[in-house]
Amino acid sequence: MVWFGRLLLLGVIALLCLGAWVSVSMVRSLPQLDGQTALPGLSAAVQVRRDASDVTHIEAQSAMDVWRALGFVHAQERAWQLEFNRRLMRGQLSEVLGPATLDTDKLMRTLGIIAAAERQLARLPAATRAALQAYAEGVGAAHRSGAAGLSPEFRLLGVQPGPWTPADSVGWALMMALDLGGNWGNEAARFAAARHLSTPQLWQLMPAYPGEDPATRTDLSALYAGLGAYAKTQQTAEAAANRPASAVAQWSQDWVRDGGILEGKGSNNWVVAGSRTASGKPLLANDPHLALSSPAIWYFARLKAPAGTLPGGSDHPALDVTGATLPGLPFVVLGRTAGVAWAFTNTGPDVQDLYLEQLDPSRPGEVRTPQGWAALQTRNETIRVKGQPEVNLTVRSSRHGPLISDVQKIYQGLLDTERYAMALRWAALEEDNQTVHAGMLANWARTTDDLQSAFAQYHSPMQSVLMADTRGEVAFQAVGRVPTRAPDNDLRGMAPAPGWLPQYDWTGWLPYAHNPSLGSAAIAAKGWHATANQKVLPPDYTHFMGQDWHTPQRFDRISTLLMQSERHDMASMARIQQDVLSLGAQTLLPHARAAQPLHRLGPQAMALLKAFDGQMQVGSAAGLILNVWAHEMTKALIAPRLGESRFAALYGKRSFRAGLEGILERQDPFWCGQGGCTAQSTAAMDRALGWIESRYGSDMDQWRWGRAHPAISSHRPFGQVAPLRALFDTRVESAGDLHTVNVGQYWANEKHEPFANRHAASLRAIYDLAEPERSVFIYQTGQSGHVLSHRSRDMAQAWAQGSYRALQLQPAVWRHQLQLMP
Repeated sequence: MVWFGRLLLLGVIALLCLGAWVSVSMVRSLPQLDGQTALPGLSAAVQVRRDASDVTHIEAQSAMDVWRALGFVHAQERAWQLEFNRRLMRGQLSEVLGPATLDTDKLMRTLGIIAAAERQLARLPAATRAALQAYAEGVGAAHRSGAAGLSPEFRLLGVQPGPWTPADSVGWALMMALDLGGNWGNEAARFAAARHLSTPQLWQLMPAYPGEDPATRTDLSALYAGLGAYAKTQQTAEAAANRPASAVAQWSQDWVRDGGILEGKGSNNWVVAGSRTASGKPLLANDPHLALSSPAIWYFARLKAPAGTLPGGSDHPALDVTGATLPGLPFVVLGRTAGVAWAFTNTGPDVQDLYLEQLDPSRPGEVRTPQGWAALQTRNETIRVKGQPEVNLTVRSSRHGPLISDVQKIYQGLLDTERYAMALRWAALEEDNQTVHAGMLANWARTTDDLQSAFAQYHSPMQSVLMADTRGEVAFQAVGRVPTRAPDNDLRGMAPAPGWLPQYDWTGWLPYAHNPSLGSAAIAAKGWHATANQKVLPPDYTHFMGQDWHTPQRFDRISTLLMQSERHDMASMARIQQDVLSLGAQTLLPHARAAQPLHRLGPQAMALLKAFDGQMQVGSAAGLILNVWAHEMTKALIAPRLGESRFAALYGKRSFRAGLEGILERQDPFWCGQGGCTAQSTAAMDRALGWIESRYGSDMDQWRWGRAHPAISSHRPFGQVAPLRALFDTRVESAGDLHTVNVGQYWANEKHEPFANRHAASLRAIYDLAEPERSVFIYQTGQSGHVLSHRSRDMAQAWAQGSYRALQLQPAVWRHQLQLMP
C-alpha cells in the first residue's frame, strides 16, 4: 500500500508538471505587444501601438511597410483564424479535421475559389498585387520567427500553419461574397418546394417583396414536372441528405446543404445630413449583420504612412485610415479617414443563377447546349482526409459554371441526376473582379467623391454604401456588378432555368453609373437616408436587379426613429442601434393572442402576451413565449406540406416568417387544415409552453428571452465540441429578434439551443463628421484570437449592453508599444 501511495503521488505530480508545462507553453504563445522585434523586408522601423480601445495603430515610412506589418500583426493575433480560413477556401479542412468536413471541402473544390482567385489576382494592378504580396510576406515572417505563437488550436490538432499567399487574400474576399450571396439558396429552395406545392402555394410560402407580384409568372411546378426533373424516389436519399452532421462540421451545413441564403445576412446603415444634426455636420452609423464567431471576423487597426510611389510607378497620397480590417486582407474594409467615413450593407441583387443542365445517359460526359450536345469540362481534385484514404473528386462544369448538384446534398433524392445536373453561375467568380483593388483605393479617400471613384472598381458582393465627409457632403451608392438578363427570360433568375435555352443566359453587366444612388442634395432635403437590406431601388428604376430583398421591418423602424427627432446627435444614433422593438413580433401578436391554451400556465402566458408591446428585451418572458410559439406554428403548418425531411432541409436559417404572417392574415385553410388557424395556434401555444417549462421551470418570473437567446460567438471548429465549447466560445445574454434594428437572428432548427442569437451586429460604428475623433465602435469579442488572452472577449459585455469604444486617429494614451525592426 505504501508503494501504491507513492506511485499515486508521483502520478499526480507528473500530471501537475504536465499541466504547468502546457500552461506555460500556451502563455508563451501569446503575442508580444511591447518592446522590439524583427520583421524582415521592412525598409525602416515600424511603430505598432495599441491605444486604450485596443485598436492597433501601425505607422510606417511607406505603405508597403504598413501592409507588411499588418500581415505580421494579423498573424500574431489571429493565426488560427487565418489558418482555418485558408484551409476552408482551399478545401483542405479534412486534412486536419477528418471526414467531418469532407462535404465542405468538396463544395469549395467544386466552386474553385482559389482557382478563381488566382485568375483575378493576375489581372489586378501591379500596386495592389504588391500590397497583397507584402501582406503575405508579413504573415509568413511572423510564423517563421515564432512571433505568431502556436495557439491552443494548433497544438490540440497537431497542425502547423501553412503559407499565406496573395491568392488567399483574393480568395477570402470571394468567401465574403459567398457568405453574403442569397439567390442561389433561394432558387434551390423554390426548386425543392415546387415538387410538393403548386406554384401559387410556393409563392405563399416564399412571398414576393411586400407590395409586389412574383417576378416570374412561370408555373414552376408544371415546368419542372414537365421536364421530368425530379427523382422518381426520394425518401431514402432525402433522409441521408438531412442526417445530422457531425459536431465539428455542423457550422458549414448551410453552404453544403443549399448554398448561401440572404435572410439575416444583412446590415443596417444610415446617414443623417447636417440639416438634421445638432452639430450641422453629418452623422453616419453602421452595424453589419454576420454570423457571430470567436474570434470575431473583424480586427480594428489604424494604418498610417506618408505619400509615396508604389511598385508599377503609381503615386499615392498620405495614408491615414482606421477601422475594421478582415484578417487575410491588408486594408481597412469599413471605417474612416480624417476626412470621410463609409458604411456598408448588403444590397442583395440577383448575381447567382442556377441552371438545370440536361444530360443523356447515352452521351456520358456531355451536356445539352443551344448548339447541341457538348462535352462537360472536368478536372480532378484529390482531398486528403485525416485518418482515411485520399478522396478523388471529379469536378464537372458546364458553360454556365460548376455542377454543384454533384456535391450539395439538397439534390439527393430531389433531382433526377441521370437526366439533369444543377450548375451555378456566380458573378463573383468572373476574372474582372477587382474588389480588392477598390478596397485599397478607398483607404486613401478624403471625400465622398474620392470614395465613389474608388468604389467604381468594386465588383462583388454588391453593397449599399453610405458615406459622409467633413465638408458636410453625404451620398448613397450601390457598388458592385449586376448581370443583365434578356427580355424573354421569363424566369428572371427566380428559379433554376433550362440551361440549353439561350434566353436564360446573361446578356451583359449593368453599368456602374446605372446602379442605385442618391446625391448629397437629395439626402439633405430629406434629412437622412438608410438601408437595411430592403429594396433600395427608386420607384422609377427601370433595371431588373432581383426580388429577394429582406422584408422592410428594420428599415421601417429605423425610418420612424430618424423622423422622431428634428436634430440627431451621437447619443440618438446609439439609441437607434440598440432599439429592440420588433415590428415582426407586433404583426404576429394578434394571432398568438387568439390561442386558447389548455396548458396549466396558459392564463399567465396569455396575460403576458396581452400586455406585450413587441419590445424584445433580455428580460422579456412574453418575447420568449411569442418566438417559441412562432417556431411551433411554422413547423405545424409547413412541415406537413413539404414533408418532414424536406422541411428540415430548408428550415432554420430560412425562417419562413413572411409566409407564416401571410397564412395567418388570410386564415388560410390549405395551410392551417380543417381545424383552422386558431386551433393550430392553440395547439402551438400548448407545445410552446410545455417546451419552455421543460427548459426553465414553472416559475414564469424566471422566463427570460435573454436566457434562451444568448449571443454565441462560436469558435471554428471547437465551438461544436462539447468539452471545449465553454473555453473557446464567447456567450452573453442578448436582446432583439429577427426583425429588430438590434438584430438577433436564431437558427430554429439547431437542436440544443434553437433560439440562441447566431447572427447579429458583427460590429457597431458611429462616425461624427463634425468631430471625427468622437467616432466610436464596438464588436462582440475582442481583438485577440488567442483563447487564453483576456483581450479575446473583453468587448462582449459592452457590446451586449450598448457601450462603445473610441475610434481615434490621435489617441491620448498608448497601452502597448512595439517596434518592428528591418
